[in-house]
Amino acid sequence: MNIHEYQGKAILKSFGVRIQEGIVANTPEEAVEAAKQLKEDFNSDWVVIKAQIHAGGRGKGGGVKLAKNLDEVREKSSEIIGMQLVTPQTGPEGKKVSKVLVAQDVYYPGESETKEIYMSVLLDRAKGRNIIMYSTEGGMDIEEVAEKTPELIFKEEIDPKVGLQGFQARQIAFNLGLEGAAHKEMVKFVAALYKAYDATDSSLFEINPVLKTSDDKILAVDAKVNLDENALYRHKDYAEMRDFAEEDPTEVEADKSNLNYVKLDGNVGCMVNGAGLAMATMDIIKLAGGEPANFLDVGGTANAETVKAGFNIILKDPNVKAILINIFGGIVRCDRVAQGVIDAYKDMGNIPVPIIVRLQGTNAEEAKKLIDESGLEVYSAILLKEAADLVTKVLS
Repeated sequence: MNIHEYQGKAILKSFGVRIQEGIVANTPEEAVEAAKQLKEDFNSDWVVIKAQIHAGGRGKGGGVKLAKNLDEVREKSSEIIGMQLVTPQTGPEGKKVSKVLVAQDVYYPGESETKEIYMSVLLDRAKGRNIIMYSTEGGMDIEEVAEKTPELIFKEEIDPKVGLQGFQARQIAFNLGLEGAAHKEMVKFVAALYKAYDATDSSLFEINPVLKTSDDKILAVDAKVNLDENALYRHKDYAEMRDFAEEDPTEVEADKSNLNYVKLDGNVGCMVNGAGLAMATMDIIKLAGGEPANFLDVGGTANAETVKAGFNIILKDPNVKAILINIFGGIVRCDRVAQGVIDAYKDMGNIPVPIIVRLQGTNAEEAKKLIDESGLEVYSAILLKEAADLVTKVLS
């Protein structure tokens, strides 16, 4: 589950990570009041106006602006709030900005130069270990750094049996070229950051940039956080941070029906039980000359209600020209699934696209007979090749 920058920073702060302080605003008037409060609390004459959407690259898209006085705060927050922000991570359609974070200026002059650092904590699935990935070249062009100068990207593996060790935090600070107070601050920062990642059951904490200020403080200027949805039952306060407006409405509806759905760009909707079977089904669709329009896993208990919910969700996509239902009857009997398809079809009335139902497993023959004798415009198959041939037929 993705959350906004301001929410990620709140989590970090609760674990002792120093952050760039800020206040969320939904209107330009609130942004002005936030700037006044930051001046009072942190003596910040300048503020940064930052669009709050679930995507990176906001600065390149015009979603991050510096305001040097209250008039500029009002003007620049007015430009950002309500805009359709397009970044490399949003796609060409972009995302509408409904709120901004008014943040304190942390790039103030001092005894030393400021330094931007990249740092993230994530799971290396191949090794089964968490890693801290970091670079001296933080900022907006980190993707280019990774592509052109990968030697500037460092990794520190964390043994799950013992957790982050002190020498590892010191090694990170050393590799970043920090000395004195900045070195000590970074060691504390890394330890607190890893503790936050581990304790919140997150799948990603990305801070870009981590800033060494001109007076050698280390703080998080940004925070991209992805929480593991499977662990949210342990963190009900974090579950409440979910912003449904940032998610695809169809995926939200599918989640409410306990369906695993991801929208794709093709023309054949698919409804399957099991993630592995779903991947194989999408391959079959492509081999048959179509393109999968979605990933939809109805789980192990496909019945009339789940099938109906699946139909409703798939048919919201105007690009869908056919639907392939591919169910393996292991946990659930094929004839029960077939009856569920028939009941859902009759309950919904006319379905405007061809439906291919491939059922394999327990009572597959009985299921095919039910479909064939239903009188509905539904094609039945038992073998996967039969289903592929039917997909080719209905698309031609």
